[in-house]
Amino acid sequence: MAAWHAAYNLPMNSPTLTIDVVSDVVCPWCYIGKRKLEAALESAGASHLPAVVIRWHPFQLNPDMPALGVPRKQYLEEKFGGPQRAAEIYERVRAAGQAVGLQLNIDGITRQPNTLAAHALIAFAQQGDADGNDIKERLLKAYFVENRFIGDPVVLADIAEEAGLSGSAAQAFVTDPEQLAQVAQADAHVRSLGINGVPFFIFNRAVTLSGAQDPAILLAAMQQASKAKFD
Repeated sequence: MAAWHAAYNLPMNSPTLTIDVVSDVVCPWCYIGKRKLEAALESAGASHLPAVVIRWHPFQLNPDMPALGVPRKQYLEEKFGGPQRAAEIYERVRAAGQAVGLQLNIDGITRQPNTLAAHALIAFAQQGDADGNDIKERLLKAYFVENRFIGDPVVLADIAEEAGLSGSAAQAFVTDPEQLAQVAQADAHVRSLGINGVPFFIFNRAVTLSGAQDPAILLAAMQQASKAKFD
């Protein structure tokens, strides 16, 4: 799998557990799945795992979304048939979010963004051996909690600066047609592998899980992948 990877500073040849996560930044289940992955990694059973490398891969839930996004009301009508049906769906989403400590302000979202540039910001943050987890978290929070319009390159530059990165360099990166084309290619690549729903987890390129699985299930998959690689 072509990867944008977030790698920690590890000794040469040290054993690692690579976790590839395919997700979108406007997917509530991806936010919930991230929290469950973190809970799995913080659990007592994870103490016997090798060092972890997390690599974030792009997936656009709405790849045909206009570059400037659309009003949220229009999006809900087109996707769910209207606000009432959407409210029923999101009630379950909010409950699942609360169960993992997330207060999702879904009703506060006013505009549905195209996420190509947001994924480019993750790629910008993950250049070299940098860790993209912070930017990923900030994007999810910006959209679902703060209701910022993350389809705006200026907003993305602000988020980059808040993370200690260069806002101007980030804005140049996420508006570069070549970088955006690479994001689109990466999205197309994961779809070509048969991935059509997110979040999707790949552990050591051997064990896969689809959906926001509970921490115990994620931990078991990590243990299985580590055992297969290092036994």
